[in-house]
Amino acid sequence: MTLPKTPSFDLTGKRALVAGASSGIGLGCAVALAEGGAHVTLAARSVDKLETAVADMKAAGFSADALAMDVSDVVATQAAVAANGPYDILVNSAGLAIHSPALETTEADFDAVSNLNIKGAYFLTRAVAKGLVEAGKTGSLINISSQMAHVGGPDRAVYCATKHAVEGFTKAMAIEWGPVGIRINTICPTFIRTPLTEPTFSDPEKVKWLREKIKLGRTGEVADMMGAVLYLASDASSLMTGTHMLIDGGWTAD
Repeated sequence: MTLPKTPSFDLTGKRALVAGASSGIGLGCAVALAEGGAHVTLAARSVDKLETAVADMKAAGFSADALAMDVSDVVATQAAVAANGPYDILVNSAGLAIHSPALETTEADFDAVSNLNIKGAYFLTRAVAKGLVEAGKTGSLINISSQMAHVGGPDRAVYCATKHAVEGFTKAMAIEWGPVGIRINTICPTFIRTPLTEPTFSDPEKVKWLREKIKLGRTGEVADMMGAVLYLASDASSLMTGTHMLIDGGWTAD
């Protein structure tokens, strides 16, 4: 009998771009990919934080460098990807949330969240895919979405709209790029404790609400994301495209 063999999670020889990598989920994803053997380019607007993160990763024995990038600046982002790519792996963790009741949403807030979460994500994904197509390479593109791409939430109409949109363009791009071997998926986390979400976690009433909604009874940590991103980036997920991974502790099981 010939036993089946588990596909490799090894990313040795791969180049990965992680946007929004200066802290939180993005940094966790960058470390996970580096642990898998990839050379990781950490990108974000905050250059000082990026350089600190890269220095720490190099000290830990990982291969990494930094790239200043504002994903909402489409022209500059496309130029940076074209100049530094092609990248075998993309993780787009850059995002913005401005919460308010729908009746109080301002046009400025709507535009700010949409420009980063939809427009920025779309054109960053497009730029990396374009580089792969021109180089004749396959790849794995991963957008960090949200459980709110599959449900609604109070004070989150704009945020939910943008994350639903990410799921939509992910499916369409998967259909277009599947024939050339470019996979694209999303990861949809619940509330993950990071510096950006600390205001939520410092409110006892909000924490109570979260724990009631999350069936496992706990909120998320950055480490909860790391195995998922390694899986989607690697050959272990070679038949996955146009879909999502929910890391929500059962929030959407209702």
